[in-house]
Amino acid sequence: MPLIFSDINLPFIGEVNLTGSILVIFFVCLLCVVAFEFVNGFHDTANAVATVIYTKALKPMIAVPWSGFFNFLGVFTGGVAVAMGILKLVPLNELMALPVQVGACMVLSVLIASIIWNLGTWYLGIPCSSSHTLIGAMIGASLAFTFYYGGSGVNWSKAGEIGLSLIMSPLFGFGAAALLMWFLKNVLKAESLFHIPQGEDRPPFLIRILLITTCTLVSFFHGSNDGQKGVGLLMLILIAFLPAKFALDRNMPDDKILASLNKTEQVLQKSASTNSSNHEVDSATALISSIKTSVASKKAFTSKQTYTFRKQVQALSKKLKAISSSSEINIAAADKSTLSASVKDLTNLTDYAPVWVIATISISLGIGTMIGWKRIVLTIGEKIGKEHLNYAQGATAEIVAAATIGLSTGFGLPVSTTHVLSSGIAGAMVASKGTKNLNGNTLRNIALAWVLTLPVSILLALGLFVVFHLFV
Repeated sequence: MPLIFSDINLPFIGEVNLTGSILVIFFVCLLCVVAFEFVNGFHDTANAVATVIYTKALKPMIAVPWSGFFNFLGVFTGGVAVAMGILKLVPLNELMALPVQVGACMVLSVLIASIIWNLGTWYLGIPCSSSHTLIGAMIGASLAFTFYYGGSGVNWSKAGEIGLSLIMSPLFGFGAAALLMWFLKNVLKAESLFHIPQGEDRPPFLIRILLITTCTLVSFFHGSNDGQKGVGLLMLILIAFLPAKFALDRNMPDDKILASLNKTEQVLQKSASTNSSNHEVDSATALISSIKTSVASKKAFTSKQTYTFRKQVQALSKKLKAISSSSEINIAAADKSTLSASVKDLTNLTDYAPVWVIATISISLGIGTMIGWKRIVLTIGEKIGKEHLNYAQGATAEIVAAATIGLSTGFGLPVSTTHVLSSGIAGAMVASKGTKNLNGNTLRNIALAWVLTLPVSILLALGLFVVFHLFV
């Protein structure tokens, strides 16, 4: 499946012999994922600084780099659960078994579709979800992949789980912000919280600290959630182009893996001696034996061997979960803990990201936050409601946004910072003076972007995959 570009042989990279044209596409993909996260920085993170800027808690020249720094920290400390959830939307294992050109089609269609829609909505100043855009693009590319190559296609159960999270989070943001605003207005009754800043007004010291704290939390949790999506994209590129090098965490010590497998094997043997023969137990035992044989040589695997080993590890993890939860197999609580620990170790072997990947996304997101933020900030600060944000509205929206995003990250679910914060501000506005306080035109534009993002990004990615596929 040679590309139409010149076929110049270049040295091996990892265990894959990349031709000159494929190497160029590889670096184009890397550039695109950095660009996506950069755009995400000034598209989504602008939401975090809008409230502190429009309540005069911080000046833009301080608020924007402050937010960028905490986005950077959020990516670094947020783990990879959301990133791996994003990866599971696409048929990654099938992709590994096909020529690298197919992976290039998949990656480029996802990235370019996401960037086009994000830049378009940013230019129009419409707060739009990068999460919705990325997930739609992944679904579109996966549908096109299934049409050409068959296989499992879109992971619809994962897509449904993520879709529910994306739909429910703004509804929760609106309701929670309205309730919190009602509490501040009718119970706390602190008049200073409801002041609308004019001219060079600055919030009182304690209110200013509250607003800065909430901005910091939203920025940090945005990094820990949205930043992970960039980590997932970069890992998709690396696994698609260099599966033998990046589809497994080769730095995980062999003795740690073997020790975990040995403990699991003992639990299964004990189960086999106290229960009647069970297919899942027998199958898991056979998989453990096969994996143990291969562990010592995993650093020298070819792409095909990596693919086989990764499938075995994932199959064993799935079987251990089924055994642990089965009502037909009698297993002691301590042994169930052993199985859970083994599942975690096996998952860490396949679901990981190198430090340099996390650092690349952190820097891209942090720098992006500092550039191009003004369009979205203007919409958030001035156009959702018919009046300027007061201190209580800004703090309420950001407290709810930080809590929602933080909890979602803990559960490994992606959410839209844009939708959560925008709906939080709308909820706070409604709680202040009812629906008459909302700007109908702005809300219609946001709602239209919300409705269109998923189908447009699906079609864009699907179309781009078909176009790119014509050239391989």
